[in-house]
Amino acid sequence: MTLLGFRFALPLCVVVLAVALAVSGQNEVALLLLFVGCVAFTWIHLRSKVRDRSRSWSGLLCQYVFVKVLHWLGRRQRRKLEEDTIHVKRVQEEVLLRRLAKSAKTLYGKQHDFSSVKDVANFRARHPVTTYEHYREFIGRIAAGEENVITEKPKVLAMTSGTSGSSTMLLSTKDTNEEFFLQGVTVCFNAMWQAFPASERLQRTTKFFYTPTFRQSEAGIPIGPNSSTPVSSCHMLHLYTTPAAAFEVPSEKDALYLHLLFALKDPNVGTLESNFASTVFYAFTSLQERWQELVDDIERGTVSRTLALELNVRTRINALMKPDRARAAQLQAHFQDSFQGIAKRLWPKLNLVLAVDSGSNQIYGEMLRESYCQGIPFYSPFYAATEGLIGVNLWPQDPSRHYLLCPRSMFCEFVPESSMEEDQPATLLMEEVQKGHSYELVITNAAGLFRYRIGDVVKVVTFHNQCPVVEFQYRRGQMLNVRGEKVSEALFLGALKKAVAQWPGAHLVDYSCAESGVLGDSTGGSDPHYQVFIELKGVRNLTEEQRYKLDICLQQDSAVYKSFRIKGSIGPMRVQLVAEGAFKELRSLMMTISNTSADTFKMHRVLRRKEYADFLLGKTVS
Repeated sequence: MTLLGFRFALPLCVVVLAVALAVSGQNEVALLLLFVGCVAFTWIHLRSKVRDRSRSWSGLLCQYVFVKVLHWLGRRQRRKLEEDTIHVKRVQEEVLLRRLAKSAKTLYGKQHDFSSVKDVANFRARHPVTTYEHYREFIGRIAAGEENVITEKPKVLAMTSGTSGSSTMLLSTKDTNEEFFLQGVTVCFNAMWQAFPASERLQRTTKFFYTPTFRQSEAGIPIGPNSSTPVSSCHMLHLYTTPAAAFEVPSEKDALYLHLLFALKDPNVGTLESNFASTVFYAFTSLQERWQELVDDIERGTVSRTLALELNVRTRINALMKPDRARAAQLQAHFQDSFQGIAKRLWPKLNLVLAVDSGSNQIYGEMLRESYCQGIPFYSPFYAATEGLIGVNLWPQDPSRHYLLCPRSMFCEFVPESSMEEDQPATLLMEEVQKGHSYELVITNAAGLFRYRIGDVVKVVTFHNQCPVVEFQYRRGQMLNVRGEKVSEALFLGALKKAVAQWPGAHLVDYSCAESGVLGDSTGGSDPHYQVFIELKGVRNLTEEQRYKLDICLQQDSAVYKSFRIKGSIGPMRVQLVAEGAFKELRSLMMTISNTSADTFKMHRVLRRKEYADFLLGKTVS
């Protein structure tokens, strides 16, 4: 008999004795013994699954229960999703009519006579395709305290990330949050555990999350990002390496230090998690800058005095610190060795990086896999926006990030790429789109947006049963267009990566572009052109020939751009190499100006504000 089998023998005997006593009529004693036996079984099972023997029994039990509940919900929601994808047309109509019925008695619902809409065709014939300007006045009235305007009172007035222009205010309701959890989180955990069974072990997660700062509307409604704190429930704390007090720290820099500190203290971390891969990437760059300070804190068992912490927060965090010279020595050796593949050396049992690494986050995911996180699988779980959940990735191990549209989350329509410039374009439904074609998404959500153009362009790559599976292509507002050439983010990034591959020793860190009209007199030329700002590792200068390679690569990939260049109506690109850390500083500037949270921020690949382009011009080194 194995040691584990011997451990199970005693609780098994207790359960058998309980059954025998129940048969003989001694029910009270039998119930007590049965309870003791079940607790012993659970405890031994927990200790056999967990890798970190320092975890408390209560912490393990809370995580075990959480995982089991999420397992049950995930299987249930996955079955429901599979059934929905077989009957997409019917499900989409059900979702739409339910949304219209819920808003029928609001001011907006009465204006558009929602109560008389009986089917999808009738809705599309009556209601126009909309943009944000259609809702601006209504949302302003809600912020001022007026009720029953579009939908139920929102939990939050959610600010968008502003990648396509200025940040806008949308509604976030109880329904949108519930949909995201049930149709998104539970389904993705189900997919994750199937693809990466080791991620189910009772190890803690390091979650890079920054508690957002909210302001209040005139009516006292919170205004801020549409993200919730992971410590909203005390039971969630046992999932994370970071203690509760650290989530109260308002400074992103100080909060990140504490995330890293407690992650480093735990050699058994199982998952690194954040909303976006960019946040994980910036965490590792900060680790590379401050590792000695972190190691010193672990060795001494105190928190660095350089952190601007409130006294009660510092006291609570210091109470959790104990000198650990052995761990500090181990970390010191790893850091002095190399940062290439450092994650797996710091946390040998690390199973997964859980973060969105598609769209504007693609380059951060690639850099992490090539450097800090070599050999660790990545899972990009959601396709979501401030407007709500759009799709889920059911294929975690597929290197191409494809997302199944969720038929019960959004009522979706699709504008063909050729019709996107029209004010009121004809739309297609889920069952009408074609594989291989690209479309702009138009959504009707649970938070008062109807036939709303969110600005995302996606490509239908396949179908899961009858439901489209899409790949994110670009944001309409993040398109370079000085002469009508319309160069998308995906197209430009592909050309940039080809060019960088031809620059010996160069590795792309970050980039943004600006159309020459944004810069005005500071652009240095009269012909319309692209101003390209690049941060690289491995090179300090670029020759004119190397810079021109980027222009050539884009001409090779875009026949339209090439034709304009040949005619001379678009001038050659001006490629600027910026200093190390310039984009990290730009990120801070952008978040300050737009009031965007670190958890929802996305780097702007096309700069629409002159101050952003001027900032990078000031950081140019070559």
